[in-house]
Amino acid sequence: MRNRLALMFAILALMVIPLWMAPNHAEQQRITAPSPPPLESYSHAPAAPFDRSDYVIKINQMSSFYDKPGEFGYAIHGEEYGFDRLSFVLTETQPNGGPPLHTHTVEEAHVVFSGRVSYIIGDRRLTAEGPYVARVPAGVPHTFVNSGSEPINVAAVFPSKRRDYTEVGPNPLVKRP
Repeated sequence: MRNRLALMFAILALMVIPLWMAPNHAEQQRITAPSPPPLESYSHAPAAPFDRSDYVIKINQMSSFYDKPGEFGYAIHGEEYGFDRLSFVLTETQPNGGPPLHTHTVEEAHVVFSGRVSYIIGDRRLTAEGPYVARVPAGVPHTFVNSGSEPINVAAVFPSKRRDYTEVGPNPLVKRP
């Protein structure tokens, strides 16, 4: 089973790497949290324009955000980038970092290749070790925290041309100083 999983990830990598190398007018960047971390949460418009004829969307063509404490990321509303039914969020989440408790009107999937993440999904608490895909039902309050000692990357996928987000409270998993 472990070999099959490794083979699947290797095949996925071979399929995705050529897309990253495709020509595009935006300069490529990595998803890295600012240092030192901002004192307050924020959301910013994309730093570079996106041409809908391109097949590759680079992170500086996405809106950026920071959720205090420790979740830095990029988001796209799919309809603005040529997707009919998909939207995305890509994050680098620091240890003890994560978003506020929130909901979406559509289901959500988290793809995590490595790291340890603790979740609240509805009335359930669980912890998962990457690689995994987590399923979050539509309308259910949820949040997570990086419960490991290294930063993690989360790719969140939404089956909707626009990603909605309704904050319902602070993240109860974050350990406050």
